[in-house]
Amino acid sequence: MEPGGQDINLNSPNKGLLTDTMTDVPVGPAGSRVPADAAGAGLPEGLTEAEAEELQTELSKVEEEIQTLRQVLAAKERHSAELKRKLGQTPLNQLKMNLSKSLHEVQMSNAYVKTTEKLGEWNEKVTQSDAYKKTQETLSTAGQKTSAALSNVGSAISRRLGDMR
Repeated sequence: MEPGGQDINLNSPNKGLLTDTMTDVPVGPAGSRVPADAAGAGLPEGLTEAEAEELQTELSKVEEEIQTLRQVLAAKERHSAELKRKLGQTPLNQLKMNLSKSLHEVQMSNAYVKTTEKLGEWNEKVTQSDAYKKTQETLSTAGQKTSAALSNVGSAISRRLGDMR
């Protein structure tokens, strides 16, 4: 059994059984399991006291099962984290793997493939157009002239600095 009083092993014949002390179950007046505020408020219409007590008992059992399942889940999460740590799977590595997988899925999607194809077609049309070719030639010529002018300015500055020495 676990230290908390419950056996959280789902395969155990004792699963969910509590020890003699039940500290988390609310106890109302005269030792009943009905909370004090519910006992004083009266019973809902059409519900006998025996039925209310039976429902309260069932509710307590369900809440105990929920608590047991939370403990089992917490234990499994700790065990999973320990296994990942032993395998060297850090949160950063897992994030990298998830991002890589997501990127691959996006690249394989129909929308991405079709968009890439369409952009390729547009690129081909644009680069083959006369306007693009003329603009490319003009910018290339302008770049060469700018480069030559900057080179001349650099040489002139170097000469002046040499003269100043």
